[in-house]
Amino acid sequence: MTPVLRSLLTLPNLLTSYRFVASPLLLWLAWFGYKNAFLMLLATSFLSDVLDGLAARMTGQVTQFGATLDSWADVIIYLTIAICCWWLWPELVKQEWVYVALIMTSYLLPAIIGMVKFGSFTSYHTWMAKLAAASMALTLYVLFLSGVVWPFRAAAVFCAVAAAEEIIITLILTEKRSNISSLWRILRTVNQAKS
Repeated sequence: MTPVLRSLLTLPNLLTSYRFVASPLLLWLAWFGYKNAFLMLLATSFLSDVLDGLAARMTGQVTQFGATLDSWADVIIYLTIAICCWWLWPELVKQEWVYVALIMTSYLLPAIIGMVKFGSFTSYHTWMAKLAAASMALTLYVLFLSGVVWPFRAAAVFCAVAAAEEIIITLILTEKRSNISSLWRILRTVNQAKS
């Protein structure tokens, strides 16, 4: 195995790649109406999203490639979730279309703005974005298993706030960076540079 290939085949990158593999399986399960199997596989996809960043930090394998791979995996899995939910719970998706659209916009708009400004995904992985993703993941299960909508709606609004933070970060930065914890951190860095 070449050194370059070895540097790409790390535990964090393999955990991230799991979401690429899971996406077509999720689509298949949803198409054939296997709701429970879909929810179980989706849970493992969400878990891989938590573990890849943790593994990268614990093993000292935080890389630009890994951050970009993670961003692509997130976009793929969230688009997959939207399609699958439409197939499995069409009435619920129609009822909550405003919040579904808000969540999808929250994931796509920061990516599009980053692509326009920097020519690639921004891959900030802010704490707010991580919390928004976790809240959305948890509230999807509440929504689908119990029909209670207000946690999902609150998570959608939180996703929009996290997206706004990422958009502001993109507008402030003059060059592409990844793994930025918060807007506050960027503002502090900018203020120190001016001093």
